[in-house]
Amino acid sequence: MTRLTIAIPSKGRLKDNAEAWLSKAGFKLKQAGGERGYTAELKGLPEADVMLLSAREIAQGLIDGTFHLGVTGEDLLNDLSPNLSADAQVIKRLEFGGADVVVAVPAAWLDVNTMSELEAAGALFRQRHGRRMKVATKYMRLTRNFFAQKSVGEYRLVESAGATEAAPSSGQAEVIVDITSTGATLKANGLKVLDDGVILKSQAALAGSLKAGWDEESLGGLQKLLASIEAHEAAQDKKFLLAANSIPDSLLKGEGVEAISATSILVPSYLAVETARKIADSGAGPVSITSSEFIFDQESPAFKGFVTNLTSAA
Repeated sequence: MTRLTIAIPSKGRLKDNAEAWLSKAGFKLKQAGGERGYTAELKGLPEADVMLLSAREIAQGLIDGTFHLGVTGEDLLNDLSPNLSADAQVIKRLEFGGADVVVAVPAAWLDVNTMSELEAAGALFRQRHGRRMKVATKYMRLTRNFFAQKSVGEYRLVESAGATEAAPSSGQAEVIVDITSTGATLKANGLKVLDDGVILKSQAALAGSLKAGWDEESLGGLQKLLASIEAHEAAQDKKFLLAANSIPDSLLKGEGVEAISATSILVPSYLAVETARKIADSGAGPVSITSSEFIFDQESPAFKGFVTNLTSAA
């Protein structure tokens, strides 16, 4: 039997956001060995072993099958895997860590605003300087694929080891492919994003490895984790209405209504006040509206979807 292994970012905003997200779902991260430790446990999920790694290490580990689950960026998964659909699956997009992978050129290049214009500029650059223009990036595969898709061939890739946005000003490259959330850093470095130069809109994601050794124990841990996550998500979108008397059948079968009993229902949050008023007007009131932290269902759609893909990939 194999214990569920989960990799969480080891530092920065991504770690803080991942920790807060897990906490809302009922799982508190406790780091072993203090802030410098690289292992942890999830209170509420004793079935799991937790590792703290960089986002890039997590993405590579998911692709290799080193561990079962991880929180990392979609940009890294797409860049490091030659065939992501066979290596790993994004189970949940987490609504934090949002950023775009973009192609940026010096703002002074007034005549270069599209990828086709970049290709023309590359040909002119080669004619004038006797070499191809250099494109600095940490996203080698994503860049090659996107440039091929846009029919751009007049360039040479340079792997960036430091601050990619500084490459043009330091003379290391003429063009960059980098990740940006607001564009402020690019602008501060005298760069602009090409009009059609957004390669990928990325965000942090909970991803599962399709190459890891899954068995009944590890899948059981995953099911428990996803059930709580989805129960918390479901509770954010619904309200619980409790009436003093039986609710009329016509209201029990209304839009988005889930009947719990003759006197209680779940409704989408945006319909809660209107539905409560209708119940009260019918004479079944008074009616109270309450929120829940968790609403558990018998089946986790995310778990079912992952197991289906896992079976297909086997």
